[in-house]
Amino acid sequence: MQRADDDEFTAFVERHSRFVFRVAYAVLRNSHDAEDAAQEMFFRLYRKGGWRDLDDEKAFLARSAWRIAVDRLRQRQPAEDEADMTEFLATSPSPEQAAIDGNMRTLVQELVDRLPEQLRQPLALSAIEEMNSKQIAAAMAIPEGTVRTRLMRARELLREKLTTMEAKGHVRQRS
Repeated sequence: MQRADDDEFTAFVERHSRFVFRVAYAVLRNSHDAEDAAQEMFFRLYRKGGWRDLDDEKAFLARSAWRIAVDRLRQRQPAEDEADMTEFLATSPSPEQAAIDGNMRTLVQELVDRLPEQLRQPLALSAIEEMNSKQIAAAMAIPEGTVRTRLMRARELLREKLTTMEAKGHVRQRS
């Protein structure tokens, strides 16, 4: 009986491990920490045995992984204040080098990383995990309307930053 349960749980983990890792990574932005958070979540779930009767597995796993990742994020030592945008622009490659290296994606990722946590996390869950606002609301334990507002605000800030950078000539004009 125990062997059958173990095999069933192993299949459950294999089915959902990538998703759980990606949710944790969206919060932690570090693959080692995200792996640890995913393992911790699955370990807790196995110990409690509650993984068999889940109504919405994806929503439950997203919420659990998100909570563990946020807890781990709080436990980290506070990072130094983020540099302001002018310092970021001063260290970024020239527009020609950005075009050669294809750094637009990297630039956007850095701009996303600089968003406030409350805006970055829903955006990451939406864009990377392709979760809808209802799933994100369940995962983050916030109202669905708040999720939509945060997604709209995050996209608006990114658009403003890219437009400003384009106007200043730091980024090649988008086609």
